[in-house]
Amino acid sequence: MTTSQQQRTGTTAPGRMSLAQILQTVLGGQVPLRFTAYDGSATGPEDALGFDLLTSRGTTYLATAPGELGLVRAYVSGDLELHGVHPGDPYPLLRALDDVEITRPPARVLAEIVRSLGVEHLKPVPPPPQEVQPPWRRALQGLRHSRHRDAEAISHHYDVSNTFYAWVLGPSMTYTCACYPTAGATLQEAQENKYRLVFEKLRLQPGDRLLDVGCGWGGMVRYAARRGVRTTGVTLSAEQAAWAQQAVVAEGLEGLAEVRHGDYRDIAETGFDAVSSIGLTEHIGVANYPGYFRFLRSRLRTGGLLLNHCITRPDNRRAVATTGFIDRYVFPDGEMTGSGRIITEAQDAGLEVLHEENLRPHYALTLRDWCANLVEHWDEAVAEVGLGTAKVWGLYMAGSRLGFERDIVQLHQVLAVKTDGHGGGVDLPLRPWWQP
Repeated sequence: MTTSQQQRTGTTAPGRMSLAQILQTVLGGQVPLRFTAYDGSATGPEDALGFDLLTSRGTTYLATAPGELGLVRAYVSGDLELHGVHPGDPYPLLRALDDVEITRPPARVLAEIVRSLGVEHLKPVPPPPQEVQPPWRRALQGLRHSRHRDAEAISHHYDVSNTFYAWVLGPSMTYTCACYPTAGATLQEAQENKYRLVFEKLRLQPGDRLLDVGCGWGGMVRYAARRGVRTTGVTLSAEQAAWAQQAVVAEGLEGLAEVRHGDYRDIAETGFDAVSSIGLTEHIGVANYPGYFRFLRSRLRTGGLLLNHCITRPDNRRAVATTGFIDRYVFPDGEMTGSGRIITEAQDAGLEVLHEENLRPHYALTLRDWCANLVEHWDEAVAEVGLGTAKVWGLYMAGSRLGFERDIVQLHQVLAVKTDGHGGGVDLPLRPWWQP
């Protein structure tokens, strides 16, 4: 058989499997996506979305970390390319890939695959620079969710580039789930509506004091200050704090708003009328929830309200720590649990839970719009942060969109109040007082 015939049929040297044949084997013979490889082999429908494996190093990544992590390493490093989708929004390909089932071949077939790949592909090579160390290596930097390690994790994710975030997030500079008033609402309208919802749930009035922990670029801080609320925000990200404080000054809100760079646990003031926590709980560690809710309760006056807004799992049974791509490339040390655990810990800290709701579909729409922004500003984003990092963000946001659509993750808002310990000291309407 000639070389060209081998390429057309997806074969290599006699007795060895081609890369396309190996893929067919681990997928049980069903390859709904198009796959081509540098050895000349190919499989799957020619007009389908798919992957192009470009280099031998890419094979090593796939062989030494089978599954999600190997694919990500090969893709981010440029050894694997996607075709039929934009790297800023690979959602259609991820949706198709989600339906693919990987099977473990019998031992004899597995041995044949290893022999066909060659032992050189079983020796790990360094991962792309965007990947952080595994959890056991991070332990050398301090205990999980120690102050130092939390600061490192926050910096990895949020101190990418304010300019990059502005292209992805849009004018609101809001990196949390929006709340779409209608299906046709813009991202900006939906983010404004989310802040309106939080503001109304907290029953804030001019002259009130608000503490916003994990305040990001200060969107909630400035929204409340524009309405006469004296607001203090705090974030562990130095770049966020600098940007947010500049925005406060630019809007002339210095007398009402302040954004601090630091740990929320360093806030010494008490007697706040309300506390908002929008997107912080995912970072603090489930084991720290008791102290977290006790601390927030201690900063409230009796009758003060807390709004906790965070990503959750759809149940309270599975492991809390994130793994694989998310842990190594996006949110190091991130942890999520179910809304039931959130409510339990808030109650056990002495807060009375008044209301909770799931905004899961809204986060899928938010991620859709963030990906659209990244596609629109792709060239500028690559110039700002590099191709590898831009790829990580496109992959992460598109994959997260799929996760929210498939109910792998959810987004819950929990509203609670600090009573006097006996159910008193609270003056609230009998029914919800905010507009949905």
